[in-house]
Amino acid sequence: MDKTKGLTAEELFSRNRNWAASMVAEDPNFFKALSEQQAPEYLWIGCSDSRVPANELLGMAPGELFVHRNIANVVVHSDLNCLSVLQFAIDVLKVKHVIICGHYGCSGVHAALNNLRVGLADNWLGHVRDVREKHGKYLGNVSGRAATNRMVELNVAEQVINVAQTTIVRDAWDRGQPLTIHSWVYGVHDGLLRDLGITVSSQEEIAPKLERVLSGYLEQGE
Repeated sequence: MDKTKGLTAEELFSRNRNWAASMVAEDPNFFKALSEQQAPEYLWIGCSDSRVPANELLGMAPGELFVHRNIANVVVHSDLNCLSVLQFAIDVLKVKHVIICGHYGCSGVHAALNNLRVGLADNWLGHVRDVREKHGKYLGNVSGRAATNRMVELNVAEQVINVAQTTIVRDAWDRGQPLTIHSWVYGVHDGLLRDLGITVSSQEEIAPKLERVLSGYLEQGE
């Protein structure tokens, strides 16, 4: 990774040209096909962390995954940017899956959990602090890094609920559009995804699956 530090703009353009040439060498029609259609079945809502490249970790090419990223993968009703992405993905692109993906070791979640000041982003991370206040009892038996990682999971669970409660998703389900919301966490330390188990395709599925996951935290030891 250190090979990319201190690169000039021209060096970045050179790397881009090399990448484009390698893609054409592998598939001469790659960019032609890419320019003619965008038909992903998946919307990824993840963290802005540079170590979590959505397409790459899923082994997907450009055009196969619609992506929205922000600090700590938060979905709130006041964020028109995120809601616009969600609406476009569901109503226009007709994606079948919305993936909420956090990642272990998230610095934004860590800051929110421990009331650390980071600057302007503190205002945004207030949404994660709200999750901490709401689900704090599930953090009672862990501390340190384990607490941050559990908070990452609790935050993903809460964002699944937030997505499911949007008018966009509720309207899609009401009209019978197939749409499933997933709760995933990515391990930066090993490159693997984990499914938290809150996979919902209707409003009725949310409460029992959320309860199963949350009650599991109370049963776990430190």
